[in-house]
Amino acid sequence: MSKTFDRYASIAFLLIGLLFVIESTKIASSAYGSTVGPKIFPLWLGVILILLSLRLLYETFTYKSESASKEKLQYKKFLIILVSAALYAFLLEKLGYVISTFLFLLVTFQTMERGRIISTIIIAAVFSFGIYYFFAEFLGGSLPGFPL
Repeated sequence: MSKTFDRYASIAFLLIGLLFVIESTKIASSAYGSTVGPKIFPLWLGVILILLSLRLLYETFTYKSESASKEKLQYKKFLIILVSAALYAFLLEKLGYVISTFLFLLVTFQTMERGRIISTIIIAAVFSFGIYYFFAEFLGGSLPGFPL
């Protein structure tokens, strides 16, 4: 990445982190007297985002001069992943979490690095089923199930 992009990105993420912290303090505390209420997660998420953006901002000042060789931008890969993310969001309810996540990961992994299709299928399947089982069964959450 370039120094200028990283510097602007770190400032943007710093502001988003501050927004998280400020807005999370407005969330009501737990009604049951628990010390871990609903505002703890967004508060700590904001704090972590602030710390990481400050580190990135610091690193932009310690960068060496920008190299003369520029990387070629990969627009084709970007567009494939962008379209697949939009299709993933559109098909999530229709196909269910497991199938749509599996297909999205399969397309994304193959776009980033061609070949090794067997390991890509295994990783996408284990991730899709594993997250679904962990969230829906173990934690008792709800995700779109399989199509009927």
